[in-house]
Amino acid sequence: MDNCIRNLSAGVSLIASDSTWIEDKAIQQLQTTAQLPGMRRVVGMPDLHPGRGYPVGAAFFSSETLYPALVGNDIGCGMTLWQTDIPSARLNLDKLEKKIGNIDTALDEQWQEELALLALAATGHEHSLGTIGGGNHFAELQQIDEIHDSDAMDTLGLDRRSLLMLVHSGSRGLGEAILRRHVEQHGHAGIAVDSPAGVDYLQRHDEALRFAEANRRLIAERILVNLRAKGRSALDINHNLVSPGSVDGEAGWIHRKGATPSDQGVVVIPGSRGDYSYLVQPIPLASSLYSLAHGAGRKWIRGDCKGRLAARFSFDQLKRTSLGSRVICEDRALMYEEAPEAYKAIDSVVGSLRDAGLLHIIARLKPVLTYKRRGCC
Repeated sequence: MDNCIRNLSAGVSLIASDSTWIEDKAIQQLQTTAQLPGMRRVVGMPDLHPGRGYPVGAAFFSSETLYPALVGNDIGCGMTLWQTDIPSARLNLDKLEKKIGNIDTALDEQWQEELALLALAATGHEHSLGTIGGGNHFAELQQIDEIHDSDAMDTLGLDRRSLLMLVHSGSRGLGEAILRRHVEQHGHAGIAVDSPAGVDYLQRHDEALRFAEANRRLIAERILVNLRAKGRSALDINHNLVSPGSVDGEAGWIHRKGATPSDQGVVVIPGSRGDYSYLVQPIPLASSLYSLAHGAGRKWIRGDCKGRLAARFSFDQLKRTSLGSRVICEDRALMYEEAPEAYKAIDSVVGSLRDAGLLHIIARLKPVLTYKRRGCC
């Protein structure tokens, strides 16, 4: 069961099969992070890839020391899955693509009452609420392609006859502002949890979590309004955060950067926009720091993508995927950076977690229409 959990050195583990694409630089970053003062254990997920100094797709357990830079600049980035009432049979993708409209602009006056009900702390970033942002963020309509556990589907209230919607976004510019402010004042060194800096960071961090959760809800509701459809949230979970935890009887703090908590219920692990996603029931274990992969994970750095792909695919060709789905994206650079080829195969990532005894597959989800960025129109 645990043949996919490798102990690389004292306190450093990697969850991956022999076929999982893992860059040496990502391993180096994982090992370097393990040397930070107060760090007890680090675990790389199968979607592990290099980040800006620290790896993405990993969980880090420290004693009484917080490391805001490990959480990164998109505090509260996460996934929400909604059940919609849009029939999954006889889909008209032309109509869907047109009706979904443009959700890149700030919310207008009709949303002000709902924004007030959310009762979010004033941050100066309210104009970003209800917008997806860039990078690997998206909103995607999906079909239920395969069901592995009908009872779990019934418990979640998910209906194969209707489309699901998966939204991946975070705290937008708010998280970045929080991290920048912290680094300017304290650098990248760890801070004591009970110090003024630690108390201040955790307060702002928790505000960013609430902002990110509200943002995903507003994105989903905004799309449903445009599609003249209804829906409800089946799950919402953050994968960039720090939270108190206990590992093998020791109390401390679990930092997650692109790592989905496995102790908070059912989660979705998405593939690239041209690959499947998996709805899974996590099996929380200390060996994984109670975490799972948050997605497929990059194979290529963004700057290499266009050079590798421009001769093979035109911009318009990338708007269609091998699974028959469509992609809405008018940002040419982003379209190449986020091409399916730039990501690991999701079956390798989910397979490694399954073989390590860390999850149970509930269903496989197939992309129908992925919204990235429509631009000014």
